[in-house]
Amino acid sequence: MTFRFVDLFSGLGGFHVALNNLGGDAVFAAEWVPTLQDLYEKNFGIRPKGDITKVATTSVPDHDVLTAGFPCQPFSKAGEQLGFEHTEQGHLFFKVLDILKEKQPSFFILENVPNILKHSNGQTITRIKNDLIDAGYDVKIHQYSPHEFGIPQIRDRVYIVGHLGSLDEFVWPQANKLPTDIRTVLDAKPAGARALSTSAMQCLDMWDRFIKASPRTLELPSFPLWTMEFGATYPYVDSTPTALIEECGSDGLASFAGSFGKSLDGMSSEEQLAALPSHARRKGSKFPKWKQDFIRQNREFYATNKSWIDPFLPEIQTYPSSFQKFEWNAKGENKNLWDFVIQFRASGVRVKRSRTAPSLIAMTDTQVPIIGWERRYMTPRECARLQSLDSIELPESRPAAYRALGNAVNASVVEKIVRPLLLSTPVGRELLNPFSPSESEESLSQDAA
Repeated sequence: MTFRFVDLFSGLGGFHVALNNLGGDAVFAAEWVPTLQDLYEKNFGIRPKGDITKVATTSVPDHDVLTAGFPCQPFSKAGEQLGFEHTEQGHLFFKVLDILKEKQPSFFILENVPNILKHSNGQTITRIKNDLIDAGYDVKIHQYSPHEFGIPQIRDRVYIVGHLGSLDEFVWPQANKLPTDIRTVLDAKPAGARALSTSAMQCLDMWDRFIKASPRTLELPSFPLWTMEFGATYPYVDSTPTALIEECGSDGLASFAGSFGKSLDGMSSEEQLAALPSHARRKGSKFPKWKQDFIRQNREFYATNKSWIDPFLPEIQTYPSSFQKFEWNAKGENKNLWDFVIQFRASGVRVKRSRTAPSLIAMTDTQVPIIGWERRYMTPRECARLQSLDSIELPESRPAAYRALGNAVNASVVEKIVRPLLLSTPVGRELLNPFSPSESEESLSQDAA
């Protein structure tokens, strides 16, 4: 006997790989991107349906386990966080819920971004949990990152599991938190690896010179450097630039300085806004505390280190805004940028130790992790290993592969959750045959250890 599962929002098939490793048989999949439909069929021999909202709930085959990494964009901190109000994707959880109510599989496992726990002050996750309970399920929720299971990627995700019976015996797998290093998934100077562009090399060379110019005894700060705050004086504690403009027009900011100390006097309101850092242009009467802290920390850091920073400011200003921000996540290490893993993010140039590998996101070509000591980007195959998906074929297009891997669920983490989930119940143990009872009990005790 084997168990049947459905794979919703299937993408590259991370859930499929995990459940197939446990003996599961996919009876249905859904994925709206045509190229990923083709690839899923090639990898797994089943063609996903397209837009799940156009699939009749009653037409989904009977199954034992439902899996779904329902779209995270409505709940992600990187987006507008519209949640259920997101016109295209926010309602998709309710399609999953409809299938659960109609087909009543014994188990489900859902995956989403950590921010879903805090979204709308916790009301979103409460709504999700209550709806699942109302559908007849006992529900448990936990957060994991692959690095907690020996996989060199820090990428927190929330997992929601449910069973039609009791989950009293279910114990989440224990994270081992053993040391990891991204070198374990890398190929040695792989052929075809994408080299850094001239502009990327110039930018990183500048930041390398910047950190080496800092005093030997100075520990670079752990907060992100927002260099556009160096010399800025606009108000940020009791008011905001936009609030002053709304109240007093351009006169409200005339006595202050914007990005890199540029005077705002004599400018129109529109010109003043353009001369401010992008993070200071949001409407509102007060900045959140975290933003106030970052602004204050950057201005204090500049005031203390102005003498060695000032020579770099003309060059820094030639780069796009995101290149003007710098995150040194290698505190205490040698100040040599090329010894580390680097990533261009919207939040800035991020530098990490090889043992604290960056998170894969739905990446553009320029956001792929950079292996500093080889002056190159990670290959799609190396990124696939970070998602425990090295066994499948990837999209032929490099940008498409990176994007799909950034959206994928980590197959190894899913497998480590689903195994004890099934083994914790009589129904699940039966589904996991051909394990003998003794083998099932032994596996259960090991997963819960």
